[in-house]
Amino acid sequence: MSERTLILLRHAKSDWSGEVSDLERPLADRGLRQAPLAGAWLARNIGHIDLAVVSPAHRARSTWEIAEAELTEPPPTRVDSRGYAASADELLDVVRELPDEAHTVVLVVHNPGIADLAELLTGQWTPMPTSTLAVLSFTGPWSEAGERPTVVLATGRPPEDLRHRLGHG
Repeated sequence: MSERTLILLRHAKSDWSGEVSDLERPLADRGLRQAPLAGAWLARNIGHIDLAVVSPAHRARSTWEIAEAELTEPPPTRVDSRGYAASADELLDVVRELPDEAHTVVLVVHNPGIADLAELLTGQWTPMPTSTLAVLSFTGPWSEAGERPTVVLATGRPPEDLRHRLGHG
């Protein structure tokens, strides 16, 4: 059985000052500072990522574009409209449809769905403020996500040093 790593990344802080639609809301200055820190943490602690699945919202796409620029080998990115304003169950459907050849996947979406998904998969509440990462692991095919024990390997908002939770420290 293959080990799967699901990295949940909540988009960076968005800018509420303009009069744009929720879908088009850009990142705030703080978000522009947060996103590369998330990418640097991923580069340092995860390394290879097989696929990124990103909400179509501008703030989620921008977060991932900035974060992935920190990676040595950015993965293919798939924008999935189901990631926008999704419930935990809707996000679980996205996860269960991931290709089995992808062992490490990052999902860049929104709250409350992303925090609810982490709880649904792990059985424990994981706060997901903007730019927070939660690294989850389970064994088996993606289609069985939520049916198998899932472990939280790391959680937090970079630049916090979470290496010890991944067994590097």
